[in-house]
Amino acid sequence: MKKEIVTAGFLLLSLTLPLKASAAIFSQFNVFGDSLSDTGNVFNLTGGLRNSTQAIPPSPPYFNGRFSNNKVWVDFVGEELGLTPTPITNLAVQLTTTLPNGTNYAFGGSNSGEDNAFVPGIPGVLAQVRSYTQPFLTSNQKVDPNGLYAIWGGANDYLFSQKTDVNQIVKNLSDSVELLAQAGAKNILVFNLPDLGKAPLVFGSENSSILTTLTNIHNAELATSVDQLSNKIPGVNIIPVDINSLVTRVLTNPREFGFKDVTNPCVVGNTIQGKIESVCDNPNDFLFFDTVHPTSPTHRLVANTVLAAIKPKSVPESSSALGLLALGALGGAAMLKRRQTQSTMTVVLNEIPSPQSSCTSVT
Repeated sequence: MKKEIVTAGFLLLSLTLPLKASAAIFSQFNVFGDSLSDTGNVFNLTGGLRNSTQAIPPSPPYFNGRFSNNKVWVDFVGEELGLTPTPITNLAVQLTTTLPNGTNYAFGGSNSGEDNAFVPGIPGVLAQVRSYTQPFLTSNQKVDPNGLYAIWGGANDYLFSQKTDVNQIVKNLSDSVELLAQAGAKNILVFNLPDLGKAPLVFGSENSSILTTLTNIHNAELATSVDQLSNKIPGVNIIPVDINSLVTRVLTNPREFGFKDVTNPCVVGNTIQGKIESVCDNPNDFLFFDTVHPTSPTHRLVANTVLAAIKPKSVPESSSALGLLALGALGGAAMLKRRQTQSTMTVVLNEIPSPQSSCTSVT
């Protein structure tokens, strides 16, 4: 199957599409990434089920383990597809091996490769993909070919780990795609990055222009890499999701999308240290919930963009609602506490059951 290329014009058209549309048929939804895609993994590891106000991210003002004020794009896409990925840490907390709709491996703070920008022992995106695919590859079995797989990362490398080797960061993401393809995945979403220099954390500082340049180089190299992989791996539908061009348009014409503020965050304070000073009363008017994470309406547009990419021929239902744009995976766990130890995380992760029970034998 030829890859579905999400052109800028088609993406802009998708801004006016409602979330609900004719559903493509996928049997699983598996997610790999950082805080933008995390639906509870860091929250679980930091005691969210025992004391939600002291966990990361604290709830409230953050919503049920999401790094936003409400649902994130994974939730919205999952609702449309009828598939709710289970956070991988839930399998340890609930002592179950059930993987009904797929698994969410994304952790706030994850870099593109093996590690986390804040806490040793938490896997990066490539490590997440490797932990998922290894049981299948070593046992000569295949992942579900009818599943939908999503890869989004790289922002933490630039924003918090201060990495500038774009080639290596893009290679980490490309290697993740290739591992999934080798394991039998047929439909793989690959997200690019928004302009990191426009995040409130750095906007107006001397680092802003540097991060904008890194973003542009990253996206260009990632696009080239996706093209090369599509030619190299026939039969795999690698689906680019262009968040960068959408963010640019929202920043240029915020009122067109219902935003009143695309510069300042709703949450004020040093979120890196977990010291929240104030929270606005109207978060849905903001593009940013905190200095690096987008609001839930922003995530809704990411979901619309993904749905447009995987179902380009679907006919939407009538709706007056506009989707609002997503910023991208900005800084997984800017608030992750450095006191979390590697041994603690390793013990928890080692207790997570293997997904091999859902393997499909090679015929």
